[in-house]
Amino acid sequence: MCDDHIWPQAGRERMIVPAPVGRIGTGAPDPEPEMLARMDADHVFMMGDNPALPRMPERPTLIDFFRYRFNDIAVRHLTVSAKRALDQGMEEKVVLACLLHDISNGCFVRADHGYWGAQMIAPYVSEEIAWAVQYHQPLRYFADEANGYAYPEAYDRFFGPDYQPPEYIRRDAEYARNHKWYMTSRLVTLYDIYFFDDEPAFDPEIFTDIIGRHFRQPEEGLGFDASPTAHMWRTMIWPNNFL
Repeated sequence: MCDDHIWPQAGRERMIVPAPVGRIGTGAPDPEPEMLARMDADHVFMMGDNPALPRMPERPTLIDFFRYRFNDIAVRHLTVSAKRALDQGMEEKVVLACLLHDISNGCFVRADHGYWGAQMIAPYVSEEIAWAVQYHQPLRYFADEANGYAYPEAYDRFFGPDYQPPEYIRRDAEYARNHKWYMTSRLVTLYDIYFFDDEPAFDPEIFTDIIGRHFRQPEEGLGFDASPTAHMWRTMIWPNNFL
């Protein structure tokens, strides 16, 4: 981390407007009108580094996001999933897909997390890995007894036992079943197990070599390489920016 320079907008109260996607539908009032009324020389909207968060390195790597941005639940879930795949002799592409499959949940967007996550990593991994991350989401809702995958008991608890996934999830799961990379994504679902209460997170550094072989880390740092998804990584670096 780099903490040797002053924080932006020093000497003023920096107001944070919650992202609409996380507030709408919750019943919480929209704070933006009240904040707009408070604007003056001493009150501004947050832009840039937030002292409440660890400062990211100037050229962030994937592991930096695990260390400084992803929430604890996501880090534990992703590292345990990947470690189990590694210990059971899965190919490195499957291990990396397990390590990345829920990164959108870590510090970005939960809804359609598989689709967002796949888009986020697409410039940096093989097409197969990105595909596996995207389609693990719809495949999670449908059992595959021949390959040892059952509908998650956790989903009954999350959504209720009568929940039925929407049509696009059904459509995409059916498409994935007939795809050449089906088993890559299905293997991700087999290691996508919730509630690791008895197993702590692993240090993401143990995956350094696999990341180095299969994740194209940009020299400029994630978020600053002008890729089609760099803005997503920047959003995680500065998640409280007003604009």
